[in-house]
Amino acid sequence: MLARQRVVLPDWLALYYDRPIEITHGEGRHVWDAEGRRYLDFFGGILTTMTAHALPEVTKAVAEQAGRILHTSTLYLNRPMTELAERIAALSGIPDGRVFFTTSGTEANDTALLLATAHRGSNQVLAMRNSYHGRSFAAIGITGNASWAATSLSPLRTFYLHGGVRHRGPFAGLGDEEFIAACVADLRDTLAQTRGNVAALIAEPVQGVGGFTSGPDGLFAAFREVLAEHGILWISDEVQTGWGRTGDHFWGWQAHAAAGPPDMLTFAKGIGNGMSVGGVVARAEVMNCLDVNSVSTFGGSPVTMAAGLANLGYLLEHDLQGNARRVGALLRDRVREAAAGVDIVREVRGRGLMIGVEVVRPGSGEPSAEAASLVLEAAREQGLLIGKGAGPGGTALRIAPPLTLTAAEAEEGAEMLGRALAEAATALT
Repeated sequence: MLARQRVVLPDWLALYYDRPIEITHGEGRHVWDAEGRRYLDFFGGILTTMTAHALPEVTKAVAEQAGRILHTSTLYLNRPMTELAERIAALSGIPDGRVFFTTSGTEANDTALLLATAHRGSNQVLAMRNSYHGRSFAAIGITGNASWAATSLSPLRTFYLHGGVRHRGPFAGLGDEEFIAACVADLRDTLAQTRGNVAALIAEPVQGVGGFTSGPDGLFAAFREVLAEHGILWISDEVQTGWGRTGDHFWGWQAHAAAGPPDMLTFAKGIGNGMSVGGVVARAEVMNCLDVNSVSTFGGSPVTMAAGLANLGYLLEHDLQGNARRVGALLRDRVREAAAGVDIVREVRGRGLMIGVEVVRPGSGEPSAEAASLVLEAAREQGLLIGKGAGPGGTALRIAPPLTLTAAEAEEGAEMLGRALAEAATALT
């Protein structure tokens, strides 16, 4: 399979592991490979399997809808799409919210940028350093992480702000209040370098590909005060932070709630539990600013909408946000305990079931992509799947299990990760 894939797919399509695995099926928080080996899944297909693998409620909804009709497009009335839009608009917190469905987070962010630039009549955009918003031409143009920016060409003029990373950069040594004040001063200085009429700030409340990093709570509330002075829109990229994954809040922007809701939020990944669902929620004034015709061939597909409805219903009925808060705190504590004394671990951070582990070269404190790769391989041998390659140089490990993770599975996974960290540390020394 590996040889066949290398012949027909791009060389730049990343694969995990020295011996890549083919995942054939899953159940709950576990998956199996083509050789029959079972793994505890702590990455969920890049934070996409939000509730559980093969969740009966979702598979039943998909099968029933597929048996009726697979596709119609947005040119026709679509009951599942309307019902899911109603639920998401109500949950978003955005007054008079309108919802447009896409097939991915990349497309959702692309749409938000289109709306913002059209509404404001400007191609100037603010984004955060170390950020990632997708792989489309426009999304790469606002990506502040060089490891994921395939081209410097862009239809947008982008200005990058400090604040997405608390532990690194010129403000790292400041207290939270001083850190926020310095970032606000940076924002004001940056705006002075523009030609005025900036369209929007797009920001992840917790940076995903950036290594699950974030500024202090209230940072974007402070930014919002400055943005409001200029009429600049705030787009909250909730592709990885939405649906209760951070535990304390349903949306990441709510950690900055003093600012009120954003003008737009984008979502994807977890809502479909593996089905291709993304979208934008925006104030009606912003969403309706386009004065041309538009449709979506695959956005709002009856089958993916049925999956989203079933998945969202399960999440709310079983309080998976609460589970993310409780089990996430347990997992984070256990990972910290397992990492204590392991000299390749610089920091364990995160919120809810969104945990990052920053690894370094022993004795130097320097970020080490080699260490991250060794831990990834060792964890796989232990029977644990995690993510890596986040942040500058690919030195952060990402842990984001399905939100139904049990306390016993959290304990088991932390033990396996602890052994993997120790094995990698020994190999490096």
